[in-house]
Amino acid sequence: MAFGKYNGWKGFTYRGGGPMLVFLLHRITAVGIILFVGLHIMASFSIQQGVWGDFGVFINTIYESFWFQIFVVFCVLFHTLNGLRITILDFWPRLLKYQREAIWLEWAIFVPIYALTIFIMIQRGLAG
Repeated sequence: MAFGKYNGWKGFTYRGGGPMLVFLLHRITAVGIILFVGLHIMASFSIQQGVWGDFGVFINTIYESFWFQIFVVFCVLFHTLNGLRITILDFWPRLLKYQREAIWLEWAIFVPIYALTIFIMIQRGLAG
């Protein structure tokens, strides 16, 4: 996107296609990572202080839950791979014409790694 092409609210509107969905998912995963780090810091601080100990234990039960861990793994893995794709396309601008193929390659790498990670998490969770 050229600088100044989408000013004001036009920059927030959906323009369709795979690149825009990946862009939105990249932003959502960044918020998920920030949420996890923020909860971790709040839990560590509140447990250390003693006054808010119960609050810290409550936050620990949230971010140590199975579903939240699956969400965090998704956020970190997708955000990392998408950032790598963006970095590669920034370093070699001639590859921008293959952006859709790069997105498909990103998904082809992401899905097996994520599926294997979730499989291992479920296997270890059921084993105790």
